[in-house]
Order: sequence, then C-alpha cells, then structure tokens
Amino acid sequence: MKRYIYNIVAGFIFATHGNAQVGIKTASPNATLDVNGTTTLRKELRVGGTSTQVGNPGLNGQVLVSQGEGLPPIWKSLNVPLVEAGQYKLTNSYLFSDQVGITTFPNDSNGTVYKNNVGDDIDDTNTGLWVKLGALSNAIEIKNGNNRIAYQFQTGVEMRSPTPTVSENVTFACGIFRNGKLVAVRADKVASTNNVGKNGLQDYIFTLNYTEKDVVIGTHQIEVACRKIISSNTGSAFSIGRNLANQTSDPYISNPFILESEFKMDIIEFITY
Repeated sequence: MKRYIYNIVAGFIFATHGNAQVGIKTASPNATLDVNGTTTLRKELRVGGTSTQVGNPGLNGQVLVSQGEGLPPIWKSLNVPLVEAGQYKLTNSYLFSDQVGITTFPNDSNGTVYKNNVGDDIDDTNTGLWVKLGALSNAIEIKNGNNRIAYQFQTGVEMRSPTPTVSENVTFACGIFRNGKLVAVRADKVASTNNVGKNGLQDYIFTLNYTEKDVVIGTHQIEVACRKIISSNTGSAFSIGRNLANQTSDPYISNPFILESEFKMDIIEFITY
C-alpha cells in the first residue's frame, strides 16, 4: 500500500495553499483545480452539483455552454446540425429583390433569336438583346472548388393585348449569368385570354431554378437578365418584374410590390476539415 501511494505522489506534483488550490503537474495552481496535462473522463461529466446533491450529466446530444465569469456552465440543446468532414454544408445564402423591373425592351435588329447556350456572353447581341435586373447583380465568393450553387429566381410578368377580344402572346426568356457568361436559362410564353373584363390584361409568374456544380474558387459576379423573343402583335404591352408602364391608373394593372423579382443563391461547399 505504501509503495502504491508513493508511486502516485511521484507521478504528480501537488501544491496546496490556504485557499485550497490544487495543482496537478504544476507547483503554482491558478484555480481550485489546475491540471497541466491531458484529462480522461471514463464516465459522465456532471455540473451544478452541491455537497448534498450530484450534478447534472446532461442529455444525449447536449453541449456544455459557458454562462460567463462567476456563473456555472449549463447543458444546452442546440438546433445546429453538426457537419462532419466529407459532407456538404450550406456556407452562404444570398437574397435580393428588385422592383424596378423591365418595361422597355430594345428592338432586335439581328432578327429573332430563339435559342441560347451555356457560355453565351450577356453583351453579345447575336445571342439576344438581354436587359439586366440591376438590383439582382451581386458578387459571391467561392472558397472550395467542390461545391454547388443553387439559383432560385422568380418574377411577375404582365402583358396586354391591344384588342381585348383578341388573344395575343409574348415569348420571352430569363437567364442567370456568372461573370458575364450564361449558366442557366428558361424560355416561356404569356398569353392574353380574350379577357374583355380586364381589357386584355394578363398576369403571369415566371420561375427559374438551377444548380451549378464545381464553380472555381474565387469571386464571381452574378447577374440576372431577361429578353423579349417574339410577340404575336407588336402592339402588345409587356413588362417583367414591374406593372405596365404609363398605365398605373388602370385598376386591373398590378403594382411593383406584387410583381417584384426575387433572387436567392445558396452556396453549398464540401467540408474537408
């Protein structure tokens, strides 16, 4: 028994002072118990105990949270998913809106362009006359080349046939550009429905969802733009993300808030730590 006690004392250095501070492997403890080395717990860690009652071991999945100086730590349940290495994690989320919209589309002097391809330049008139939604243009940063960017774009569309009793239509497209190059596009068509009661007016919701993979590391400029492809009647009024221009007194026409454009980007990156 004496040899056993001697071995324990030889393995650790204990320093006891008048304020009952104890040090393990230190002769100058700075706390009630000061351990200069690693610690192994073979069972639960309990906190908040007293001389007559054992402490609280917490629940499965809880973490120990400090309450600040002079206060005991407590167990907390956090609604934060733990992400391990080898998984994807949402690292950034962006949300932008625009109420300016597009009410004027340039005339396509090169003829009607029906199709687009990934990589088309936003300023190349041979791929269509794109008009940007200015408030949706923003820069993002990619830190891991193994990633996903989820784009979600939605806007309101409004058109009016010049003759309420005649159904007309407008074909258009909206796209997402990264560093001036097209990465996602969708074409659509809005048509009036002989609605005499609404003076030939038609509202429509346009949605574009797309996920881009493995975007290179660095800062990227993201832009959203739309273009008018063709109209069955050049006299049809047409707008994207905004009520029809110069007709705000019409009770059937919507307003900028209802037709505003919303653009959301979620950056999901691969965890390697």
